[in-house]
Amino acid sequence: MAVQEFKAESKKLLDLMINSIYTHKEIFLRELISNASDALDKLYFQSLTDTSIPLKKEDYAIRLTLDRENRTIIVSDNGIGMDEKTLQENLGTIAKSGSQDFKRENASEDVDIIGQFGVGFYSAFMVASHVTVISRPYGSEQAWKWESSGADGYTITPCQKESFGTDVILVVKPDTEEEHYDEFLDEYRLVGIVKKYSDYIRYPITMLREHSRKKEGTEDEYETYTELETLNSMVPLWKRDKKDVKPEEYNAFYKDKFFDFTDPARVIVSRTEGTATYNALLFIPGRAPFNYYTRDYEKGLQLYASGVLIMDKCADLLPDYFSFVKGLVDSQDLSLNISREMLQHDSQLRLIRTTLEKKIKNELTAMLRTDREKYDEFFKNFGLQLKVGCYEGYGANKEMLKDLLLFHSAKENKLITLEEYVAAMPKAPETEEKPEGEAAGTEQPKTEGQKYIYYAAGDSVERLSKLPAAERVLEKGYDILYLTADVDEFVLQVLREYSGKEFRNISSGEDLGLETEAEKEQARAENEQNKDLFAAMKEALGDKVTEVRLSTRLKSHPVCITSEGALSVEMEKVLNSMPNAEKVESKKILELNGSHPVFAALQKLQADGNTDKLAAYADLLYNQALLIEGLPIEDPVAYAQAVCDLMAQS
Repeated sequence: MAVQEFKAESKKLLDLMINSIYTHKEIFLRELISNASDALDKLYFQSLTDTSIPLKKEDYAIRLTLDRENRTIIVSDNGIGMDEKTLQENLGTIAKSGSQDFKRENASEDVDIIGQFGVGFYSAFMVASHVTVISRPYGSEQAWKWESSGADGYTITPCQKESFGTDVILVVKPDTEEEHYDEFLDEYRLVGIVKKYSDYIRYPITMLREHSRKKEGTEDEYETYTELETLNSMVPLWKRDKKDVKPEEYNAFYKDKFFDFTDPARVIVSRTEGTATYNALLFIPGRAPFNYYTRDYEKGLQLYASGVLIMDKCADLLPDYFSFVKGLVDSQDLSLNISREMLQHDSQLRLIRTTLEKKIKNELTAMLRTDREKYDEFFKNFGLQLKVGCYEGYGANKEMLKDLLLFHSAKENKLITLEEYVAAMPKAPETEEKPEGEAAGTEQPKTEGQKYIYYAAGDSVERLSKLPAAERVLEKGYDILYLTADVDEFVLQVLREYSGKEFRNISSGEDLGLETEAEKEQARAENEQNKDLFAAMKEALGDKVTEVRLSTRLKSHPVCITSEGALSVEMEKVLNSMPNAEKVESKKILELNGSHPVFAALQKLQADGNTDKLAAYADLLYNQALLIEGLPIEDPVAYAQAVCDLMAQS
């Protein structure tokens, strides 16, 4: 019996496989079971046209046999089997299993074979010092034995086997200081591997298992017995029709599979056939994992190939902004690499991702419209992720996400969408009513509707509701979106507008569209009249502000800080709070309320030539405006002293 050598390239690949390709040794059992399933598929497919094959669909099975004493694991099947030539071709040349040839020859038929690489068989050498394959092809009385101890070569000899099919016998390696192989001789460990990777193989995977029971007629004596058990569930939940699955079944599956103790907020079932055929079962969690907003969180969906787990976390199937979604995808069409642990980045993978992305968006939109209470809860958990996704990539995904965003409404005192904000905006009347007694044909000037979507950014709704600029906007009957997350204002700047309405920060120096042209002209005239006062205050404040001017946005408050340009006061605060951030500064404007008594006092100081006191008041008002905006003041001690001095003078 001559030892046949592997081809040179096969020897190198075998060594690479044993030491490098697979990241987890437990994969060997998945590969052997998948190969056994392929053998069963081939015989079952042949039986559809060959009525002499005695097996019914329920007769096909895979059997695991564990012998701790002799350190062997046997994986058996009653499938199509292999003759000498097939053993030589499939096991003598690495990376050839015959499954691809079989699929090619039967391309027009509905046949689903798992195996794509014969290389999977050689994963057995990661845990086995010696591998024996005994196989008898269906329709033949002659069986053949293939044996190998690794890269040195293999032998093929005739042998006897009672029935057709294949037995793969592994002699498990002894433990070393670095590696623990005895774990694979533990019954519970093997059962766990089957449940993890091969639970949805379509044929029963059976094994004799030891149990203990009380002896009949005794009180405290027990006996050990063995029982043949089916280890896998066979029918994947995601392949069953949704109408046949109860909600509690989905909930139980989610909690068991993804280690959560709360029911999912939404179950998404997706099936497609055609360019990329797959089944997907996705879940939107009912709560955020404790580590969701940390670097430790790992996104991704479980990936199955024809019911066999290939990857536990396939990140490429989800965009980052939907990283909270949990679930799995089962496809027959994915291109796998040599170890079947990684995907080749191909068009099918991108197609699945795009389809799932749209499906998730549609489900979230449906939840928003039909179950608002549940959506609000979802948004509290994962809304920040959607906002970050909208902002990232210079707004590349804003069209996908903008209708899913919620912000706090000042008028409604609850979270609303941008669509709801725009729908509630006061509209310009189509015709103006004429005052009583007005002559017929006299035209009235039209009243414009709301021009902008107004917002205010800060750390809390309570503080934002007290901003000086909010009073005038709300008095006009306009709503304000209160932005309390650091990313919120950045999101709106990326969006720029919604439904044709620009976003305007009520604390910006831009025109808020609250005044008539006559009011604007009057403000320009008053600014011109008081230009010397404003120049003196600007000189006193120096580079702290770019301008001092009268405000058209203040009602009862004496002063406010606004900003000029793209960088707002709140954005300055956010950016400067980041670790290792370079200090940035917004261009601040000090705005004064011309109808407030404080302004009259400033005018009097200017008229009296009391420049020192005017400078002190300017600094006092500037610091007050900073505190209102939630910004720190440079010298709290000096500010407190200035307030005390003012009190002492009164």
